[in-house]
Amino acid sequence: MMRLQYGIAFVLLGLFCGEARSQTPSEVFEKRIVPIFKSPNPSSCVQCHLAGVDLKNYILPDAELTFRSLRDQGLIDLAAPEKSKIVQLIDMGGAAPKAPNAVHAKVRKAEREAFVAWIAACAADPKLKVAPKLDEKDRAGPARPVEVIRHARKDQMLDSFEKNVWAWRFRCMNCHTEGTPQNDKYRKEFGDRVAWVKQEGAAATLEYLITSKLIDPAKPEQSLLLRKPLGEKHEGGLKFVVGDDAYKGFRAWIEDVSAIRGDTYATAKDLPAVDVGPERFGTDLWLKLTDCPPAWGDMLLQVRIFAWDAKSKNWEESAIAVSDRVVFGKGKLWQHNLTLLADKDSARAKAWRSNPSLPDGKYLVKAYVDGDGKLVKDWKAALGEADYAGQIEVQATWREGYGSMTAADASKVRK
Repeated sequence: MMRLQYGIAFVLLGLFCGEARSQTPSEVFEKRIVPIFKSPNPSSCVQCHLAGVDLKNYILPDAELTFRSLRDQGLIDLAAPEKSKIVQLIDMGGAAPKAPNAVHAKVRKAEREAFVAWIAACAADPKLKVAPKLDEKDRAGPARPVEVIRHARKDQMLDSFEKNVWAWRFRCMNCHTEGTPQNDKYRKEFGDRVAWVKQEGAAATLEYLITSKLIDPAKPEQSLLLRKPLGEKHEGGLKFVVGDDAYKGFRAWIEDVSAIRGDTYATAKDLPAVDVGPERFGTDLWLKLTDCPPAWGDMLLQVRIFAWDAKSKNWEESAIAVSDRVVFGKGKLWQHNLTLLADKDSARAKAWRSNPSLPDGKYLVKAYVDGDGKLVKDWKAALGEADYAGQIEVQATWREGYGSMTAADASKVRK
């Protein structure tokens, strides 16, 4: 009987010691890291990156090789596992301005805890600390260079979205802003996709559009986000024509998103050229040109508006606003809302980020007409001096709304 009791005691002691023993790096790796590596679901990286990087990219099938790979790239801090760069990369999604959804938060928490536990186990293993460096070609990491990965980051994509899409939203927002009476009506009839302009602003709209069915990654030019404003079975009628500023912006952005989603950017040279032009700010300020010359009829007309500089007693060198639309030939009429332009990070741009507006006063309106339809032939082309139709000075009283247009008599336009 005594022998049996001693035997049970030794068994229980052995179980207790086994539970109390710290797990080896390999055991923690198999239990906590391998499930991340094998999971068919994307990691928390998708909260900040549309493509190009996944936490799985940093994991190798072997615990020791993964450790050496991360250590040699400076991604592990053995003295303070929670401060490891790989952990900081996981944490980045939680610091995003927009609150993460519950799924992202849960995934990120599990990833963070797994890596902190595994790095702590590695720090307690003296053999790993002196393990030889891993050959650079054998280290784990994303296949794409850092420039491509950075380009696919959503905060970087937001800059392009604001300039190329959000700046022209006033052509679409009356019908497509969620929560408005008009949108509620169309939403019941055509479904949720018509509510693509989100009330929360540009970031929320971007988040919706990048994975929506309004973009066709295989055929960007056939995306509904482009075809509908061109008038294809569109309740709102014609909002774009091929080659106008809004079409250019939407198409350039859609093609970029499609390339990112398709992971077609292999090197930094493949990325689109950086847009060094001015910041753009959409408005509900309107300009009307009446009595347009017959030669302008049914042609795309672009206006560039210049403000008066009281100090130099001259017109500013750069346009302060632009707009373009086809002239209604039968009515000899052109009218459209303005998009304001300001040098990046200028005082004007900073003010317009919260309140894009123009002061009343005199302005110079320059008109450019696409008389030979070159923009339809090449949507990337631009109107220049050869397309210059003349200019007119206007005394403007800028007020928001379709019913508060500043009007000018186009018959008085002179070269």
